[in-house]
Amino acid sequence: MVRILKKDTSDHRRGQLSAVETRLGYEFKDKSLLDAALTHPSVTDTKVVNYERLEFLGDRVLGLMVAENLIRSFPDVDEGELSQRLHGLVSRETCAEVAQALELGPVMRLAAGETRSGGRKNLSILGDACEAVIAALYLDGGKETVDRIILPYWLPRIKAGVRRAVLNPKSHLQEWAARQKLPAPEYEVVGREGPDHAPIFTMQLTLKGYEVLIAKGRSRQEAEKAAAVGFIERHGLDKP
Repeated sequence: MVRILKKDTSDHRRGQLSAVETRLGYEFKDKSLLDAALTHPSVTDTKVVNYERLEFLGDRVLGLMVAENLIRSFPDVDEGELSQRLHGLVSRETCAEVAQALELGPVMRLAAGETRSGGRKNLSILGDACEAVIAALYLDGGKETVDRIILPYWLPRIKAGVRRAVLNPKSHLQEWAARQKLPAPEYEVVGREGPDHAPIFTMQLTLKGYEVLIAKGRSRQEAEKAAAVGFIERHGLDKP
Protein backbone atom coordinates (compact mmCIF):
# COMPACT_ATOMS: atom_id res chain seq x y z
CA MET A 1 0.00 0.00 0.00
CA VAL A 2 1.37 3.43 -0.98
CA ARG A 3 0.95 5.91 1.84
CA ILE A 4 0.92 9.54 0.71
CA LEU A 5 -0.97 11.48 3.37
CA LYS A 6 0.11 11.61 7.00
CA LYS A 7 -3.48 11.73 8.23
CA ASP A 8 -6.85 13.25 7.59
CA THR A 9 -9.04 14.07 10.55
CA SER A 10 -11.80 16.07 8.87
CA ASP A 11 -15.23 14.45 8.75
CA HIS A 12 -16.17 16.94 6.04
CA ARG A 13 -13.18 15.94 3.94
CA ARG A 14 -13.93 12.25 4.35
CA GLY A 15 -17.46 12.95 3.17
CA GLN A 16 -16.14 14.75 0.09
CA LEU A 17 -13.83 11.87 -0.76
CA SER A 18 -16.64 9.37 -0.26
CA ALA A 19 -18.78 11.31 -2.75
CA VAL A 20 -15.98 11.13 -5.34
CA GLU A 21 -15.64 7.39 -4.72
CA THR A 22 -19.37 7.02 -5.38
CA ARG A 23 -19.07 8.90 -8.68
CA LEU A 24 -16.08 6.77 -9.65
CA GLY A 25 -17.76 3.54 -8.56
CA TYR A 26 -14.64 2.58 -6.64
CA GLU A 27 -13.72 2.52 -2.94
CA PHE A 28 -10.07 3.25 -2.26
CA LYS A 29 -8.12 1.00 0.05
CA ASP A 30 -5.74 3.91 0.69
CA LYS A 31 -7.91 7.02 0.76
CA SER A 32 -4.87 9.24 1.20
CA LEU A 33 -4.14 8.66 -2.48
CA LEU A 34 -7.45 10.20 -3.50
CA ASP A 35 -7.03 13.04 -1.01
CA ALA A 36 -3.59 13.88 -2.40
CA ALA A 37 -4.93 13.71 -5.97
CA LEU A 38 -7.46 16.40 -5.08
CA THR A 39 -5.01 18.70 -3.27
CA HIS A 40 -3.55 21.65 -5.18
CA PRO A 41 0.10 22.70 -4.70
CA SER A 42 -1.09 26.03 -3.29
CA VAL A 43 -1.99 24.20 -0.06
CA THR A 44 1.01 24.49 2.28
CA ASP A 45 -0.29 22.45 5.22
CA THR A 46 2.54 20.06 6.13
CA LYS A 47 -0.01 17.33 6.94
CA VAL A 48 -0.98 16.94 3.29
CA VAL A 49 0.77 16.15 0.04
CA ASN A 50 -0.35 17.76 -3.22
CA TYR A 51 -1.09 16.15 -6.55
CA GLU A 52 2.13 17.00 -8.42
CA ARG A 53 3.80 13.57 -8.21
CA LEU A 54 0.53 11.78 -8.91
CA GLU A 55 -0.12 14.01 -11.91
CA PHE A 56 3.28 13.02 -13.31
CA LEU A 57 2.34 9.34 -13.10
CA GLY A 58 -1.25 9.82 -14.22
CA ASP A 59 -0.15 11.52 -17.42
CA ARG A 60 1.80 8.37 -18.37
CA VAL A 61 -0.95 5.97 -17.34
CA LEU A 62 -3.51 7.91 -19.35
CA GLY A 63 -1.21 8.03 -22.37
CA LEU A 64 -0.74 4.27 -22.30
CA MET A 65 -4.46 3.60 -21.93
CA VAL A 66 -5.39 5.91 -24.81
CA ALA A 67 -2.55 4.70 -27.06
CA GLU A 68 -3.57 1.06 -26.59
CA ASN A 69 -7.14 1.83 -27.55
CA LEU A 70 -6.18 3.98 -30.52
CA ILE A 71 -4.16 1.06 -31.89
CA ARG A 72 -7.14 -1.26 -31.47
CA SER A 73 -9.72 1.20 -32.80
CA PHE A 74 -7.79 2.38 -35.88
CA PRO A 75 -5.72 -0.54 -37.23
CA ASP A 76 -5.15 1.17 -40.59
CA VAL A 77 -4.09 4.61 -39.29
CA ASP A 78 -0.40 5.50 -39.52
CA GLU A 79 1.83 6.57 -36.62
CA GLY A 80 1.65 10.27 -37.51
CA GLU A 81 -2.12 10.45 -37.26
CA LEU A 82 -2.14 8.24 -34.16
CA SER A 83 0.26 10.67 -32.49
CA GLN A 84 -1.93 13.61 -33.44
CA ARG A 85 -5.04 11.93 -32.07
CA LEU A 86 -3.20 10.94 -28.90
CA HIS A 87 -2.04 14.51 -28.35
CA GLY A 88 -5.59 15.83 -28.45
CA LEU A 89 -7.07 13.02 -26.39
CA VAL A 90 -4.63 13.44 -23.50
CA SER A 91 -4.64 17.25 -23.62
CA ARG A 92 -5.32 19.21 -20.48
CA GLU A 93 -8.58 20.42 -22.03
CA THR A 94 -9.86 16.87 -22.52
CA CYS A 95 -8.77 15.91 -18.99
CA ALA A 96 -10.55 19.00 -17.66
CA GLU A 97 -13.77 17.89 -19.40
CA VAL A 98 -13.58 14.54 -17.63
CA ALA A 99 -12.80 16.26 -14.31
CA GLN A 100 -15.93 18.36 -14.77
CA ALA A 101 -17.98 15.24 -15.50
CA LEU A 102 -16.67 13.74 -12.24
CA GLU A 103 -17.37 17.02 -10.40
CA LEU A 104 -13.82 17.24 -9.07
CA GLY A 105 -13.74 21.05 -8.89
CA PRO A 106 -16.01 21.43 -5.84
CA VAL A 107 -13.97 18.91 -3.81
CA MET A 108 -10.52 20.24 -4.69
CA ARG A 109 -8.44 21.32 -1.71
CA LEU A 110 -7.13 24.78 -2.67
CA ALA A 111 -5.54 27.71 -0.89
CA ALA A 112 -7.98 30.54 -0.21
CA GLY A 113 -6.39 32.80 -2.82
CA GLU A 114 -6.59 30.12 -5.49
CA THR A 115 -10.25 29.54 -4.66
CA ARG A 116 -11.03 33.26 -4.93
CA SER A 117 -9.33 33.44 -8.32
CA GLY A 118 -11.61 30.73 -9.71
CA GLY A 119 -9.31 27.75 -9.27
CA ARG A 120 -12.16 25.27 -9.05
CA LYS A 121 -13.09 26.05 -12.65
CA ASN A 122 -9.55 26.51 -13.96
CA LEU A 123 -8.96 24.11 -16.86
CA SER A 124 -5.30 23.63 -16.01
CA ILE A 125 -6.04 22.71 -12.39
CA LEU A 126 -8.93 20.43 -13.36
CA GLY A 127 -6.80 18.70 -15.98
CA ASP A 128 -4.01 18.12 -13.48
CA ALA A 129 -6.45 16.77 -10.90
CA CYS A 130 -7.93 14.35 -13.42
CA GLU A 131 -4.50 12.93 -14.20
CA ALA A 132 -3.73 12.69 -10.49
CA VAL A 133 -6.96 10.77 -9.83
CA ILE A 134 -6.02 8.37 -12.64
CA ALA A 135 -2.67 7.78 -10.91
CA ALA A 136 -4.39 7.26 -7.57
CA LEU A 137 -6.64 4.62 -9.12
CA TYR A 138 -3.63 2.96 -10.75
CA LEU A 139 -1.64 2.80 -7.51
CA ASP A 140 -4.61 1.61 -5.47
CA GLY A 141 -6.22 -0.82 -7.90
CA GLY A 142 -3.90 -1.40 -10.84
CA LYS A 143 -4.28 -0.78 -14.56
CA GLU A 144 -7.38 -2.96 -14.80
CA THR A 145 -9.13 -0.59 -12.40
CA VAL A 146 -8.11 2.42 -14.48
CA ASP A 147 -9.37 0.78 -17.67
CA ARG A 148 -12.68 -0.18 -16.06
CA ILE A 149 -13.39 3.20 -14.49
CA ILE A 150 -11.65 5.77 -16.66
CA LEU A 151 -11.74 4.28 -20.16
CA PRO A 152 -15.52 4.78 -20.54
CA TYR A 153 -14.93 8.54 -20.30
CA TRP A 154 -12.44 8.39 -23.19
CA LEU A 155 -13.91 5.74 -25.49
CA PRO A 156 -16.51 8.03 -27.11
CA ARG A 157 -13.77 10.58 -27.76
CA ILE A 158 -11.49 7.90 -29.20
CA LYS A 159 -14.22 6.51 -31.46
CA ALA A 160 -15.34 9.94 -32.63
CA GLY A 161 -11.84 11.26 -33.28
CA VAL A 162 -10.50 14.56 -32.02
CA ARG A 163 -11.85 17.95 -33.05
CA ARG A 164 -9.27 20.10 -34.81
CA ALA A 165 -10.20 22.88 -32.40
CA VAL A 166 -8.73 20.78 -29.61
CA LEU A 167 -5.71 19.60 -31.58
CA ASN A 168 -4.61 23.09 -32.56
CA PRO A 169 -6.89 25.69 -30.97
CA LYS A 170 -4.71 28.73 -31.75
CA SER A 171 -4.65 27.98 -35.47
CA HIS A 172 -8.34 27.13 -35.44
CA LEU A 173 -9.17 30.46 -33.81
CA GLN A 174 -6.86 32.47 -36.06
CA GLU A 175 -8.33 30.93 -39.22
CA TRP A 176 -11.86 31.56 -37.94
CA ALA A 177 -10.99 35.20 -37.22
CA ALA A 178 -9.59 35.58 -40.74
CA ARG A 179 -12.82 34.21 -42.22
CA GLN A 180 -14.72 36.83 -40.22
CA LYS A 181 -12.34 39.47 -41.61
CA LEU A 182 -11.08 40.20 -38.10
CA PRO A 183 -7.49 40.90 -37.06
CA ALA A 184 -5.55 38.02 -35.57
CA PRO A 185 -6.15 37.30 -31.86
CA GLU A 186 -3.62 38.95 -29.55
CA TYR A 187 -2.13 37.17 -26.54
CA GLU A 188 -0.55 39.05 -23.64
CA VAL A 189 0.88 37.81 -20.35
CA VAL A 190 -0.82 39.83 -17.62
CA GLY A 191 0.41 37.91 -14.58
CA ARG A 192 2.88 35.38 -13.30
CA GLU A 193 2.84 33.62 -9.95
CA GLY A 194 4.41 30.67 -8.18
CA PRO A 195 8.05 29.66 -7.80
CA ASP A 196 10.53 29.91 -10.67
CA HIS A 197 10.59 26.13 -11.14
CA ALA A 198 6.78 25.92 -11.40
CA PRO A 199 5.37 29.25 -12.59
CA ILE A 200 1.75 29.89 -13.49
CA PHE A 201 1.17 32.38 -16.32
CA THR A 202 -2.03 34.39 -16.67
CA MET A 203 -2.78 35.12 -20.32
CA GLN A 204 -5.17 37.68 -21.79
CA LEU A 205 -6.67 36.98 -25.21
CA THR A 206 -8.03 39.98 -27.10
CA LEU A 207 -10.04 39.80 -30.31
CA LYS A 208 -11.68 42.88 -31.79
CA GLY A 209 -15.39 43.02 -31.04
CA TYR A 210 -15.33 40.33 -28.36
CA GLU A 211 -14.98 40.28 -24.58
CA VAL A 212 -11.44 39.80 -23.29
CA LEU A 213 -10.74 36.25 -22.09
CA ILE A 214 -8.33 35.30 -19.30
CA ALA A 215 -6.72 31.87 -18.89
CA LYS A 216 -3.82 30.31 -17.00
CA GLY A 217 -1.12 27.77 -17.80
CA ARG A 218 2.22 26.46 -16.63
CA SER A 219 4.00 28.05 -19.61
CA ARG A 220 3.26 30.90 -22.01
CA GLN A 221 2.38 28.39 -24.69
CA GLU A 222 0.04 26.43 -22.43
CA ALA A 223 -1.67 29.63 -21.25
CA GLU A 224 -2.15 30.80 -24.84
CA LYS A 225 -3.64 27.45 -25.80
CA ALA A 226 -5.95 27.50 -22.77
CA ALA A 227 -7.11 31.01 -23.73
CA ALA A 228 -7.79 29.94 -27.32
CA VAL A 229 -9.73 26.87 -26.13
CA GLY A 230 -11.71 29.04 -23.72
CA PHE A 231 -12.68 31.45 -26.51
CA ILE A 232 -13.58 28.60 -28.87
CA GLU A 233 -15.80 26.95 -26.26
CA ARG A 234 -17.38 30.24 -25.13
CA HIS A 235 -18.51 31.06 -28.67
CA GLY A 236 -19.23 27.52 -29.88
CA LEU A 237 -16.56 27.58 -32.57
CA ASP A 238 -15.84 23.88 -32.13
CA LYS A 239 -19.25 22.86 -33.41
CA PRO A 240 -19.36 21.16 -36.81
